[in-house]
Amino acid sequence: MEAFTQKIIVRWSDLDPNGHVRHSAYYDYAAQARIAFLQQHGVGIGWMKLRGIGPLLFREEARFRRELNIGDELLIDVRLSAGSEDHRKWSMRHRILRGKEICAVLEVDGAWLDLRQRRVAPPPQELIDQFEALPRTEDFRIIPIGKKESRSDSETK
Repeated sequence: MEAFTQKIIVRWSDLDPNGHVRHSAYYDYAAQARIAFLQQHGVGIGWMKLRGIGPLLFREEARFRRELNIGDELLIDVRLSAGSEDHRKWSMRHRILRGKEICAVLEVDGAWLDLRQRRVAPPPQELIDQFEALPRTEDFRIIPIGKKESRSDSETK
């Protein structure tokens, strides 16, 4: 299955005083792509609010590979890179492409937050079904349940 994609055009307001795309704009692009995916599948902000569930981010990390310029037409693809068996926790990878050139890769770790109880919780079945439809990365992994996972722990051993 192909990745979900979102088209973005670099705007003047995305630039810093040096004429470079602000680092935070990359995170905005990825967030826009994630929400567009959910909205396209009927799981938008209104749907989440009615059901008292929302995304919670634990980590966002970007690797910048190529400079972007004002007016660049970009394509952002979104793939699921990890998920827990109970569907509470997930990770996504976003690639920002200019044509076939990868300009940045963003990794996001998150979970579903029960907005009433203010704790991480399994999402409704409708949301599980939509996440199951999201294409996966080649290195997709299962997040262990009941164990805090830290990439930095494994990197320091």
